[in-house]
Amino acid sequence: MAAKILDGKKLATLSEEHIKTEVSELLSKGIQPTLATILVGNDPASETYVRMKRNTCKKVGMQSIAVELPETTTTDDLLEAIQKLNSDKNVHGILLQHPVPSQIDERKCFDAIDIEKDVDGVTCLGFGNMSMGLSAYGSCTPAGIIRLIKHYELEVQGLNAVVVGRSPILGKPMAMMLLNLNATVTICHSRTINIESIIKQADLIVGAVGIPRFVKTEWIKQDAIVIDAGFHTEKCGDIDLSEMDHISSAYTPVPGGVGPMTINTLILHTMQSAKKLVS
Repeated sequence: MAAKILDGKKLATLSEEHIKTEVSELLSKGIQPTLATILVGNDPASETYVRMKRNTCKKVGMQSIAVELPETTTTDDLLEAIQKLNSDKNVHGILLQHPVPSQIDERKCFDAIDIEKDVDGVTCLGFGNMSMGLSAYGSCTPAGIIRLIKHYELEVQGLNAVVVGRSPILGKPMAMMLLNLNATVTICHSRTINIESIIKQADLIVGAVGIPRFVKTEWIKQDAIVIDAGFHTEKCGDIDLSEMDHISSAYTPVPGGVGPMTINTLILHTMQSAKKLVS
């Protein structure tokens, strides 16, 4: 039996229609859902990501505000820009594009974002609330993965889940979200000893290590659920997906799996933040 393909592009398109309807209702009540994007420096990849996010806002009828700061920006400069957006009642979500130039204290700037506007799920407080099962906007990539899992009605409870990667906005929150769904979670990374044997025990694996095809096909257990959160210039992810139709029970393609859900979740969170004003 062929594996189920977890089509993030299709789900994101469906979600956009729902978001459009919600945005129209908010507009009729005088509320314009607005996402502010902050881009520091001129990294080409970051410029592309921010442009995609702004274009998606436009597609669903939301407004986006672009804050572009020079490469020489200091931590204090960036904190000042964030505080202005925190104070602006017409801004419902704030995105600080990662990475920022090396002279900036990125963590300090992330944590300066108002928790109510942390639609990208980057603050320590947001992570803590999410981990404890309290209200918070989860980091967009892992939150998008959870939405995929729920949409395709995959049962996670009791599964042995392995997350390969430990970044603060992907690997760590992913592990907590799976734990909250009653999976038994192991976190591995590029320095884990005997990583192959650990992955071979996984009923569900999430590749989030940032290395092309790091997880080999032969490491993957028959009928495992395979989630690949990576994307590289080689047009591949963090997992070798070449035989997934025959090995896995369900998997995310690259591209078209996790990627579209990341931006869609950001837009969804921003709409939800604006909606709180009328609830």
